[in-house]
Amino acid sequence: MHVKPLLLFSRGDDDADFLYACHFPVEQALYVRFEEGDDLLVLPGMEVGRAQRQARAARIVDRVELGWRDDPDLPGQWLELAGRVLAERAVRAVRVSPRLPALLYEGLRQLGLEVEIDRDLFVRERRRKSAEEVDAIRAAQQAAEAACCEVIALLAAARPRSDGWLWLEDSPLTSERLMARAQATLSEIGYVAQEMIVAGAPDCALPHLRGSGPIRADAPVVIDIFPRGSTSRYHGDLTRTVVVGRIPDEIRRMHEACVAAMDEAISRLTDGVDGREVHRAVCRTLVEHGYGTSTPGFEGRAEGPIMNHSTGHGVGLEVHEPPTLGRVDCPLRAGDVVTVEPGLYLSGLGGVRVEDTGLITRKGFQDFTTLPRSLDPADYL
Repeated sequence: MHVKPLLLFSRGDDDADFLYACHFPVEQALYVRFEEGDDLLVLPGMEVGRAQRQARAARIVDRVELGWRDDPDLPGQWLELAGRVLAERAVRAVRVSPRLPALLYEGLRQLGLEVEIDRDLFVRERRRKSAEEVDAIRAAQQAAEAACCEVIALLAAARPRSDGWLWLEDSPLTSERLMARAQATLSEIGYVAQEMIVAGAPDCALPHLRGSGPIRADAPVVIDIFPRGSTSRYHGDLTRTVVVGRIPDEIRRMHEACVAAMDEAISRLTDGVDGREVHRAVCRTLVEHGYGTSTPGFEGRAEGPIMNHSTGHGVGLEVHEPPTLGRVDCPLRAGDVVTVEPGLYLSGLGGVRVEDTGLITRKGFQDFTTLPRSLDPADYL
Protein backbone atom coordinates (compact mmCIF):
# COMPACT_ATOMS: atom_id res chain seq x y z
CA MET A 1 0.00 0.00 0.00
CA HIS A 2 1.36 3.42 -0.97
CA VAL A 3 1.97 5.68 2.02
CA LYS A 4 1.44 9.38 1.48
CA PRO A 5 4.45 11.65 2.11
CA LEU A 6 4.63 13.08 5.61
CA LEU A 7 4.59 16.87 5.94
CA LEU A 8 5.41 18.58 9.24
CA PHE A 9 5.69 22.24 10.21
CA SER A 10 7.62 22.82 13.46
CA ARG A 11 5.35 24.19 16.18
CA GLY A 12 8.32 25.24 18.30
CA ASP A 13 11.45 23.64 19.67
CA ASP A 14 9.43 21.35 21.96
CA ASP A 15 7.30 19.89 19.13
CA ALA A 16 7.58 16.18 19.93
CA ASP A 17 6.43 14.92 16.51
CA PHE A 18 8.92 17.15 14.70
CA LEU A 19 11.70 16.18 17.11
CA TYR A 20 11.04 12.50 16.58
CA ALA A 21 10.94 12.88 12.80
CA CYS A 22 14.28 14.63 12.32
CA HIS A 23 15.89 14.86 15.80
CA PHE A 24 16.14 18.64 15.58
CA PRO A 25 14.54 21.18 17.94
CA VAL A 26 13.80 24.39 16.06
CA GLU A 27 11.29 27.24 16.22
CA GLN A 28 10.48 27.39 12.49
CA ALA A 29 11.07 24.70 9.89
CA LEU A 30 9.45 22.44 7.32
CA TYR A 31 10.04 18.69 7.15
CA VAL A 32 8.91 16.39 4.34
CA ARG A 33 9.45 12.63 4.30
CA PHE A 34 8.68 11.44 0.79
CA GLU A 35 9.61 7.89 1.74
CA GLU A 36 12.03 6.17 4.10
CA GLY A 37 15.52 7.55 3.47
CA ASP A 38 14.21 10.34 1.24
CA ASP A 39 13.44 13.30 3.49
CA LEU A 40 13.99 17.05 3.41
CA LEU A 41 14.46 19.60 6.20
CA VAL A 42 14.01 23.27 5.24
CA LEU A 43 15.20 25.93 7.67
CA PRO A 44 16.09 29.59 8.13
CA GLY A 45 19.71 30.13 7.12
CA MET A 46 20.89 30.72 10.67
CA GLU A 47 19.82 27.17 11.62
CA VAL A 48 21.43 25.28 8.74
CA GLY A 49 24.85 24.83 10.35
CA ARG A 50 23.37 23.53 13.58
CA ALA A 51 21.06 21.21 11.66
CA GLN A 52 23.96 19.79 9.66
CA ARG A 53 25.57 18.84 12.94
CA GLN A 54 22.48 17.55 14.81
CA ALA A 55 19.57 16.75 12.51
CA ARG A 56 18.79 13.44 10.82
CA ALA A 57 17.56 14.16 7.31
CA ALA A 58 18.87 13.21 3.88
CA ARG A 59 18.72 16.84 2.69
CA ILE A 60 19.05 20.01 4.75
CA VAL A 61 18.30 23.20 2.83
CA ASP A 62 18.25 26.93 3.52
CA ARG A 63 14.72 28.17 2.81
CA VAL A 64 16.13 31.02 0.69
CA GLU A 65 17.39 28.44 -1.83
CA LEU A 66 13.78 27.36 -2.35
CA GLY A 67 12.44 30.84 -3.05
CA TRP A 68 11.61 32.10 0.44
CA ARG A 69 10.51 35.75 0.58
CA ASP A 70 10.49 37.65 3.88
CA ASP A 71 6.92 38.66 4.66
CA PRO A 72 4.95 39.48 7.85
CA ASP A 73 2.65 36.55 7.02
CA LEU A 74 4.95 33.77 8.28
CA PRO A 75 2.36 30.96 8.06
CA GLY A 76 1.54 32.04 4.51
CA GLN A 77 5.19 31.96 3.51
CA TRP A 78 5.75 28.49 4.98
CA LEU A 79 2.63 27.25 3.17
CA GLU A 80 3.82 28.73 -0.10
CA LEU A 81 7.21 27.09 0.36
CA ALA A 82 5.60 23.73 1.19
CA GLY A 83 3.47 23.96 -1.94
CA ARG A 84 6.57 24.63 -4.04
CA VAL A 85 8.49 21.68 -2.52
CA LEU A 86 5.60 19.29 -3.09
CA ALA A 87 4.89 20.51 -6.60
CA GLU A 88 8.50 19.79 -7.61
CA ARG A 89 7.84 16.12 -6.79
CA ALA A 90 4.27 16.15 -8.18
CA VAL A 91 2.91 15.34 -4.72
CA ARG A 92 -0.85 15.95 -4.45
CA ALA A 93 -1.62 14.21 -1.12
CA VAL A 94 0.16 14.36 2.24
CA ARG A 95 -0.10 13.06 5.78
CA VAL A 96 0.06 15.61 8.62
CA SER A 97 0.23 15.56 12.40
CA PRO A 98 -3.06 15.61 14.35
CA ARG A 99 -1.58 18.65 16.13
CA LEU A 100 -1.25 20.71 12.96
CA PRO A 101 -2.79 24.16 13.56
CA ALA A 102 -6.10 24.69 11.79
CA LEU A 103 -4.71 27.66 9.87
CA LEU A 104 -2.03 25.49 8.25
CA TYR A 105 -4.44 22.63 7.63
CA GLU A 106 -6.82 24.92 5.76
CA GLY A 107 -3.92 26.52 3.93
CA LEU A 108 -2.73 23.16 2.61
CA ARG A 109 -6.22 22.34 1.38
CA GLN A 110 -6.41 25.71 -0.36
CA LEU A 111 -3.23 24.74 -2.20
CA GLY A 112 -5.26 21.90 -3.70
CA LEU A 113 -3.65 19.18 -1.62
CA GLU A 114 -5.42 16.15 -0.22
CA VAL A 115 -4.61 16.28 3.49
CA GLU A 116 -4.82 13.18 5.66
CA ILE A 117 -4.56 13.64 9.42
CA ASP A 118 -2.48 10.76 10.71
CA ARG A 119 -4.09 10.23 14.12
CA ASP A 120 -1.52 7.57 15.08
CA LEU A 121 1.54 9.45 13.87
CA PHE A 122 4.64 8.00 15.58
CA VAL A 123 2.57 6.58 18.46
CA ARG A 124 3.89 3.03 18.06
CA GLU A 125 7.39 4.16 17.20
CA ARG A 126 7.69 6.58 20.12
CA ARG A 127 6.40 4.00 22.58
CA ARG A 128 9.10 1.49 21.63
CA LYS A 129 12.11 3.21 23.17
CA SER A 130 15.53 2.51 21.69
CA ALA A 131 18.59 1.90 23.87
CA GLU A 132 19.62 5.52 23.21
CA GLU A 133 16.23 6.82 24.32
CA VAL A 134 16.24 4.61 27.42
CA ASP A 135 19.63 6.03 28.41
CA ALA A 136 18.36 9.58 27.89
CA ILE A 137 15.29 9.03 30.07
CA ARG A 138 17.32 7.27 32.75
CA ALA A 139 19.70 10.25 32.82
CA ALA A 140 16.76 12.64 33.09
CA GLN A 141 15.42 10.61 36.02
CA GLN A 142 18.81 10.89 37.73
CA ALA A 143 18.65 14.65 37.21
CA ALA A 144 15.19 14.69 38.79
CA GLU A 145 16.59 12.80 41.77
CA ALA A 146 19.41 15.32 42.17
CA ALA A 147 16.95 18.22 42.16
CA CYS A 148 14.57 16.43 44.52
CA CYS A 149 17.41 15.80 47.00
CA GLU A 150 18.34 19.49 46.90
CA VAL A 151 14.76 20.43 47.78
CA ILE A 152 14.66 17.88 50.59
CA ALA A 153 18.03 19.09 51.94
CA LEU A 154 16.65 22.61 52.26
CA LEU A 155 13.55 21.27 53.97
CA ALA A 156 15.70 19.24 56.38
CA ALA A 157 17.75 22.33 57.24
CA ALA A 158 14.65 24.41 58.01
CA ARG A 159 13.31 24.97 61.51
CA PRO A 160 9.70 25.49 62.60
CA ARG A 161 8.64 28.73 64.26
CA SER A 162 5.96 28.97 66.91
CA ASP A 163 3.38 29.81 64.25
CA GLY A 164 3.96 26.42 62.55
CA TRP A 165 5.76 27.72 59.43
CA LEU A 166 9.23 26.55 58.41
CA TRP A 167 12.03 29.09 58.35
CA LEU A 168 15.47 28.78 56.78
CA GLU A 169 18.06 31.23 58.03
CA ASP A 170 16.18 34.52 58.42
CA SER A 171 13.19 34.04 56.13
CA PRO A 172 10.22 31.74 55.62
CA LEU A 173 10.89 28.68 53.48
CA THR A 174 8.56 28.90 50.49
CA SER A 175 7.58 26.72 47.56
CA GLU A 176 9.09 29.35 45.26
CA ARG A 177 12.46 29.20 47.03
CA LEU A 178 12.49 25.40 46.87
CA MET A 179 11.56 25.35 43.18
CA ALA A 180 14.27 27.90 42.41
CA ARG A 181 16.86 25.66 44.05
CA ALA A 182 15.63 22.66 42.07
CA GLN A 183 15.73 24.61 38.80
CA ALA A 184 19.26 25.85 39.52
CA THR A 185 20.41 22.31 40.24
CA LEU A 186 18.91 21.05 37.00
CA SER A 187 20.38 23.91 34.97
CA GLU A 188 23.88 23.16 36.26
CA ILE A 189 23.70 19.60 34.91
CA GLY A 190 22.06 20.32 31.57
CA TYR A 191 18.33 19.97 32.33
CA VAL A 192 15.38 22.30 32.48
CA ALA A 193 12.06 22.20 34.29
CA GLN A 194 9.95 25.22 33.51
CA GLU A 195 7.25 23.72 35.69
CA MET A 196 7.37 21.44 38.72
CA ILE A 197 5.39 20.83 41.89
CA VAL A 198 6.60 21.68 45.38
CA ALA A 199 3.34 21.99 47.29
CA GLY A 200 2.86 22.03 51.02
CA ALA A 201 -0.27 21.19 52.96
CA PRO A 202 -3.14 21.70 52.62
CA ASP A 203 -2.59 22.76 48.98
CA CYS A 204 -1.06 19.39 48.04
CA ALA A 205 -4.54 17.90 48.31
CA LEU A 206 -4.85 19.14 44.70
CA PRO A 207 -2.59 16.76 42.73
CA HIS A 208 -1.42 19.22 40.07
CA LEU A 209 -1.31 22.44 42.09
CA ARG A 210 2.24 23.77 41.59
CA GLY A 211 2.59 25.16 45.11
CA SER A 212 3.16 28.67 46.42
CA GLY A 213 3.94 30.47 49.63
CA PRO A 214 5.40 29.27 52.93
CA ILE A 215 5.72 25.61 53.94
CA ARG A 216 4.21 24.20 57.13
CA ALA A 217 6.01 21.98 59.61
CA ASP A 218 4.43 18.65 60.64
CA ALA A 219 2.62 18.41 57.29
CA PRO A 220 3.26 16.75 53.92
CA VAL A 221 5.18 18.40 51.10
CA VAL A 222 4.69 16.84 47.64
CA ILE A 223 7.72 17.23 45.36
CA ASP A 224 7.07 16.31 41.71
CA ILE A 225 9.94 17.05 39.30
CA PHE A 226 9.79 16.24 35.59
CA PRO A 227 12.89 17.67 33.88
CA ARG A 228 13.79 17.64 30.20
CA GLY A 229 17.30 17.18 28.89
CA SER A 230 18.56 20.37 27.22
CA THR A 231 20.35 18.25 24.62
CA SER A 232 18.45 14.94 24.56
CA ARG A 233 14.99 16.57 24.94
CA TYR A 234 13.80 13.49 26.86
CA HIS A 235 12.06 13.71 30.24
CA GLY A 236 12.19 12.06 33.61
CA ASP A 237 9.35 12.09 36.16
CA LEU A 238 9.72 11.65 39.92
CA THR A 239 7.56 12.35 42.97
CA ARG A 240 8.31 12.06 46.65
CA THR A 241 6.44 13.26 49.73
CA VAL A 242 8.22 14.30 52.93
CA VAL A 243 7.27 15.81 56.28
CA VAL A 244 9.52 18.09 58.33
CA GLY A 245 8.83 17.51 62.02
CA ARG A 246 6.20 15.20 63.47
CA ILE A 247 4.56 12.93 60.91
CA PRO A 248 0.78 12.84 61.48
CA ASP A 249 -0.60 9.32 61.85
CA GLU A 250 -3.06 9.77 59.00
CA ILE A 251 -0.29 10.94 56.64
CA ARG A 252 1.88 7.98 57.64
CA ARG A 253 -0.97 5.55 56.91
CA MET A 254 -1.70 7.22 53.57
CA HIS A 255 1.96 6.99 52.62
CA GLU A 256 2.17 3.31 53.59
CA ALA A 257 -0.87 2.61 51.42
CA CYS A 258 0.64 4.44 48.44
CA VAL A 259 3.96 2.60 48.75
CA ALA A 260 2.12 -0.74 48.98
CA ALA A 261 0.11 0.20 45.88
CA MET A 262 3.29 1.14 44.03
CA ASP A 263 4.90 -2.19 44.92
CA GLU A 264 1.79 -4.02 43.72
CA ALA A 265 1.84 -2.15 40.41
CA ILE A 266 5.55 -2.71 39.82
CA SER A 267 5.20 -6.43 40.52
CA ARG A 268 2.68 -6.65 37.65
CA LEU A 269 4.47 -4.54 35.04
CA THR A 270 5.70 -6.72 32.19
CA ASP A 271 5.31 -7.14 28.45
CA GLY A 272 1.66 -7.81 27.55
CA VAL A 273 -0.02 -6.77 30.79
CA ASP A 274 -2.99 -4.41 30.44
CA GLY A 275 -2.40 -0.99 31.98
CA ARG A 276 -6.03 -0.99 33.07
CA GLU A 277 -5.46 -4.10 35.19
CA VAL A 278 -2.39 -2.53 36.80
CA HIS A 279 -4.47 0.53 37.67
CA ARG A 280 -7.24 -1.63 39.11
CA ALA A 281 -4.68 -3.48 41.23
CA VAL A 282 -3.47 -0.16 42.63
CA CYS A 283 -7.04 0.92 43.39
CA ARG A 284 -7.76 -2.43 45.03
CA THR A 285 -4.69 -2.05 47.26
CA LEU A 286 -5.70 1.44 48.34
CA VAL A 287 -9.23 0.27 49.15
CA GLU A 288 -7.85 -2.66 51.15
CA HIS A 289 -5.90 -0.12 53.20
CA GLY A 290 -9.12 1.73 54.01
CA TYR A 291 -9.09 4.45 51.36
CA GLY A 292 -11.08 5.30 48.25
CA THR A 293 -10.63 6.05 44.57
CA SER A 294 -12.60 7.71 41.79
CA THR A 295 -12.46 4.54 39.67
CA PRO A 296 -15.85 2.81 39.36
CA GLY A 297 -15.95 -0.44 41.30
CA PHE A 298 -13.17 0.72 43.63
CA GLU A 299 -14.83 3.65 45.36
CA GLY A 300 -13.91 2.42 48.84
CA ARG A 301 -14.39 4.89 51.68
CA ALA A 302 -15.44 8.02 49.81
CA GLU A 303 -15.48 10.33 52.85
CA GLY A 304 -11.74 9.97 53.49
CA PRO A 305 -8.61 10.40 51.36
CA ILE A 306 -8.99 9.16 47.78
CA MET A 307 -6.95 8.71 44.62
CA ASN A 308 -8.60 10.72 41.85
CA HIS A 309 -6.20 10.13 38.96
CA SER A 310 -4.67 7.34 36.91
CA THR A 311 -1.81 5.15 38.10
CA GLY A 312 0.66 6.25 35.43
CA HIS A 313 1.54 7.30 31.92
CA GLY A 314 4.24 7.05 29.31
CA VAL A 315 7.31 9.30 29.38
CA GLY A 316 9.61 10.34 26.55
CA LEU A 317 9.85 13.46 24.42
CA GLU A 318 6.74 14.53 26.31
CA VAL A 319 6.26 14.09 30.02
CA HIS A 320 2.77 12.70 29.37
CA GLU A 321 2.45 10.41 26.36
CA PRO A 322 1.09 6.94 25.57
CA PRO A 323 0.64 4.39 27.03
CA THR A 324 -1.64 4.92 30.00
CA LEU A 325 -2.19 3.01 33.22
CA GLY A 326 -5.74 4.05 33.90
CA ARG A 327 -9.39 3.24 33.34
CA VAL A 328 -9.14 2.18 29.69
CA ASP A 329 -7.67 -0.98 28.17
CA CYS A 330 -4.08 -0.37 27.13
CA PRO A 331 -1.75 -3.36 26.69
CA LEU A 332 1.80 -2.52 27.73
CA ARG A 333 4.72 -3.64 25.60
CA ALA A 334 8.44 -4.14 26.08
CA GLY A 335 10.04 -0.80 25.28
CA ASP A 336 7.38 1.33 27.00
CA VAL A 337 8.73 3.74 29.61
CA VAL A 338 6.04 4.50 32.18
CA THR A 339 5.47 6.10 35.55
CA VAL A 340 3.82 4.50 38.57
CA GLU A 341 2.37 7.19 40.84
CA PRO A 342 -0.27 6.22 43.42
CA GLY A 343 -1.56 9.13 45.49
CA LEU A 344 -4.12 9.91 48.17
CA TYR A 345 -5.62 13.32 48.83
CA LEU A 346 -7.98 14.90 51.35
CA SER A 347 -9.13 18.51 51.25
CA GLY A 348 -8.00 20.41 54.33
CA LEU A 349 -5.35 17.83 55.20
CA GLY A 350 -3.15 17.56 52.12
CA GLY A 351 -1.91 14.79 49.89
CA VAL A 352 0.66 12.05 49.52
CA ARG A 353 2.11 10.75 46.25
CA VAL A 354 5.08 8.57 45.32
CA GLU A 355 6.24 8.12 41.74
CA ASP A 356 8.91 6.09 39.98
CA THR A 357 9.70 5.89 36.26
CA GLY A 358 11.09 2.86 34.46
CA LEU A 359 11.14 0.53 31.47
CA ILE A 360 8.75 -2.32 30.66
CA THR A 361 10.72 -5.41 29.61
CA ARG A 362 9.86 -9.01 28.85
CA LYS A 363 11.15 -9.90 32.31
CA GLY A 364 9.31 -7.19 34.25
CA PHE A 365 9.90 -3.58 35.24
CA GLN A 366 13.33 -1.94 35.17
CA ASP A 367 13.00 0.92 37.63
CA PHE A 368 15.17 3.94 36.81
CA THR A 369 14.49 5.45 40.24
CA THR A 370 16.90 4.91 43.14
CA LEU A 371 15.68 7.29 45.85
CA PRO A 372 14.10 5.96 49.04
CA ARG A 373 10.35 6.40 49.45
CA SER A 374 10.49 7.70 52.99
CA LEU A 375 8.51 10.54 54.56
CA ASP A 376 11.58 11.45 56.64
CA PRO A 377 13.87 14.01 54.95
CA ALA A 378 16.88 12.56 56.83
CA ASP A 379 16.62 9.37 54.78
CA TYR A 380 17.52 11.27 51.60
CA LEU A 381 20.64 12.99 52.90
